[in-house]
Parts: sequence; structure tokens; C-alpha cells
Amino acid sequence: MILLERYDAFLFDLDGVLYRGDEAIPHAPEAIAAIRAAGKGVAFVTNNASATPDAVVERLERVGVEAQASEVETSALTTAALLAGRGTRHVVVIGEAGLLEALAGAGIRATRAKDLTDGAGDAEAVVVGLDRTADYAALRAACLQVDTGAALIATNPDTSFPAPGGHRWPGAGALLAAIQATTGVTAEVVGKPNAPIFDAALARAGGGRPLMVGDRLDTDIEGAARLGWDSLLVLTGIDGRDQALEAPHPPTYIGQDLSCLVEPGFA
Repeated sequence: MILLERYDAFLFDLDGVLYRGDEAIPHAPEAIAAIRAAGKGVAFVTNNASATPDAVVERLERVGVEAQASEVETSALTTAALLAGRGTRHVVVIGEAGLLEALAGAGIRATRAKDLTDGAGDAEAVVVGLDRTADYAALRAACLQVDTGAALIATNPDTSFPAPGGHRWPGAGALLAAIQATTGVTAEVVGKPNAPIFDAALARAGGGRPLMVGDRLDTDIEGAARLGWDSLLVLTGIDGRDQALEAPHPPTYIGQDLSCLVEPGFA
């Protein structure tokens, strides 16, 4: 039996699993096509809160991966749903289009931190995601909001994400670290490895027995383990085999890339 046949739903991280920068990771498009041909459910689940679902689909299609916006669960969507469920009306945001659009879609007014004057605003929460335009003024404004009582919410804890050439670029967690260090407040983190984003992604994939596929032990693999789900670590992104073997939450499987999903005798 091939690994593809053991599960009903396959949940894929993006960066480091399906693509790196603007390049497809070898065998990724073929693996997704094989899963669809087998009639299995697919969802794309990412801690990157900067991109909208439509933008995620466009990027996947550019690297040869078929996708639909209804199959995409981002940490921005999960965060917006959580806040809306709590009745939150106004937040201050360090984030990009994906997060701003998700909050607006949930009926939440969002003010970008970089547009605030010192001490201004009546936000109930500060929401931190990836923001490649964030500067010292934005971080300072966010800290002031937290100091005056706003809750601190993070879309995800990723301190970095894989970039072309094997490099790492700062992620949302790097920005969050500055705010936490300044204010002494620990954020509530919504995205992976926490359950809400996994549950939402599984629902998008149609339910059933899931396999989480990722490249990070501390988010993709740990989150699956917390839920009692099986996981596959692919060695095309952040973490390697040696790290996986020593991890407190090791993956169920380790594969060189996504070709292992259709490789006879792999598992």
C-alpha cells in the first residue's frame, strides 16, 4: 500500500513543501495531482497571514499546483474567525493584505499600527502577522496599545520562513518577539501549532483521517501530534532528519520530498 491510500485528507503547508520562493519544489505538482486523481481531500494550510486565499491560489498555479481558494486556510482567516467569535470590533494590526482582508471580511475594523500616532486608538487587541513594511514606529505604536490594555494576538509564531538559496527571512514571530520583549506580555498565538487552524483546514478538505504534511517540526508536526494526527516531514524546507529524530514530537514519516506519497513501499 502506498502512503496516499492510507488517508482521506491531506493538509499541506506551503513554503518549503510545495514551493520555495518562486520555484516549485520537485515532485510537488505531481503529488497533488495524484492525490486528486485518487479522490482524496486536499487543503493548503499556512501560517503566512500576509497573502489572501486568491493570492495563494495564484502562486500555487504559477508553480504548477492546482488549487481553489476554498481549499486555503491561512492563519489570517483563523485569527479573524476567532476574534469575530469573541465579538471583537476594532484591532490594531501589524500585517499585510491577507490579514487586513480577513479581518474586514469578519466585520472587524482594523487600523494599521504604522498609521497611528503615539497613544492614539481604542483597539481591543493588537494583531501581529508578517509585515514586510513594519518599522520602528509601527512596533512602538503596537507596544503602546498593549501597554494601555489591548490584548496581544499573533497569527503565528514563525520566526522565519524559507527563502531562495536556502536562506531564512524574518517571519511574524520575529516582529512579535520585539513586542513581547518590550511589553512583557505573552501573545495568544492562533496559527500552527495550535488546533484552530488544523481543524479549519481539515473541514476544508472534507474531513476524514488526515495527514499533515510540512517542513517545520515546531508548527506543522507538533500541531498534528497535539491532535493525535499522523504527519509527514519533508526535507525540502526548514528542518532536517537529525532534528526530527530528536524532536519531542517526531513526525510519523520523514520523506525527501512529496514523491514519497506515491512511492511503493515507502511506509
